[in-house]
Amino acid sequence: MRTGAVDAPAPQDTTSGRRVRTMKIGIIGAGNIGGNLTRRLTALGHDVSVANSRGPHTLTALAEETGATPVPVGEAARGAGIVVVTIPLKAIPDLPSGVLDGAADDVAVIDTGNYYPRQRDGRIGGIEDDGLTESRWTERHLGHPVIKAFNGTYAQDILDRPRPAGDPGRTALPVAGDDEEAKAKVRALIDELGFDTVDAGGIDDSWRQQPGTPVYGLRAGVDAVTKALAEASPERTADFRG
Repeated sequence: MRTGAVDAPAPQDTTSGRRVRTMKIGIIGAGNIGGNLTRRLTALGHDVSVANSRGPHTLTALAEETGATPVPVGEAARGAGIVVVTIPLKAIPDLPSGVLDGAADDVAVIDTGNYYPRQRDGRIGGIEDDGLTESRWTERHLGHPVIKAFNGTYAQDILDRPRPAGDPGRTALPVAGDDEEAKAKVRALIDELGFDTVDAGGIDDSWRQQPGTPVYGLRAGVDAVTKALAEASPERTADFRG
């Protein structure tokens, strides 16, 4: 130990006032959700690597703004305890093989994706013919369990709507996944970001938060989100069928 050396203070969560543990977080996708998560997570003191399909050179401005490290897609997960996959659903099969290689053994993978067959993705047979939830389909392509979160969240709300724990105006987000430890890690991260969470069940239950359901895009607290999840129908609405 160096003489006179002192430990740097832990980063402070300015939303809740709590001290948080710095994590290595990889973000694949730098669109509206990915960019704003990069902004908030770096502000909380986390070590963020961010990647997109166009290459690190296109992320210079975001890196300069936030202090995040721009990397190729294949390096985003390296050493990460949490990886956020936030790209169009149709692009999931195009991710590099082994995209999660090098991540921590207990990595939690967040899937923010939605299926928009008419607007963007085209028809995906695994979802429409085989009845897979969007995140189960994504999970099979990634070869790793995922936690579905942020898929119904307005990107600007990530910056504008954080509230301290216990604030009556705090928004709740549904979170689905089969790995309970990974789900707990993701819910803790969302709490750091300034939002409550509601356990929406496993990945096969995640249809309750897909586009067209009552909870999708809902800005409300725990009770209203819980009620909206319970009122969801597994029947995909016409707007979200290919």
